[in-house]
Amino acid sequence: MRPRKERVTRLDYCQYLLVSQINYTLTNYAEHTEKFSHDMANRYLAGDEVCPKLVWENIRTQIVQTPYGFLVFDDTVLDKSFSREMELVRSQYSGNAHGVIKGIGVVTCVYVNPQMDKFWIMDYRIYDPEGDGKTKLDHVQDMLLNCVYQKQLDFSAVLMDTWYATKEIMLQIEKLDKIYYCPLKNNRQVDDSGGARPYQRVDSLTWNAAEQPQGKIIKIKGFPAEHKVKVFRVVLSTQRTDYVVTNEIAQNNVEVV
Repeated sequence: MRPRKERVTRLDYCQYLLVSQINYTLTNYAEHTEKFSHDMANRYLAGDEVCPKLVWENIRTQIVQTPYGFLVFDDTVLDKSFSREMELVRSQYSGNAHGVIKGIGVVTCVYVNPQMDKFWIMDYRIYDPEGDGKTKLDHVQDMLLNCVYQKQLDFSAVLMDTWYATKEIMLQIEKLDKIYYCPLKNNRQVDDSGGARPYQRVDSLTWNAAEQPQGKIIKIKGFPAEHKVKVFRVVLSTQRTDYVVTNEIAQNNVEVV
């Protein structure tokens, strides 16, 4: 009787991904394992579906929740510049490359426990507008509502990048009685005069000594008439200054370091 050949399992492949965070191709996998060939790994991936639901199933018993937890939404582009016929590859902007590249877009959701200084990947979505008709903003809203109503996670705030600082997402977070922190693009139109002056770019605001550490109350153009947020001017370097907004405007003694 011929001995049965070993097969690649999900555990085998996931362990490889954990230890190989730069080169995660099948060729590299085959070169660094004695048990499995490239064809064996390829057959496994062709027949297995690693969906976002599996992430939650594997992490739900490990996560340590806290009322002070954060949800962090971000996206990345898996560089596939040399791909010719790979599915899901499209030209899109990559923050790491600081330009448009060919790659697969992935929107991620991470849960952070600041008291323990630990984080867990909660969810992800593949950016495939031709397949599901959804934008990256749609994916963030889907994951946010899933964390609240299906996963029932305990958290107080949402952290997200400039791309997601839209009226729809910010107001959605407020409806859920959560706080958000997100940077604004430098050319975002805002008003800090209570309607006495026209809207102006957020990077053209003037700051007095008290507002620098405590922030200032503004209205963002396009938001409801009485809707106010607080903006902080955060100098990261001589080449970069961010303008971070939050709906936590009641705490006037909050400082951003």
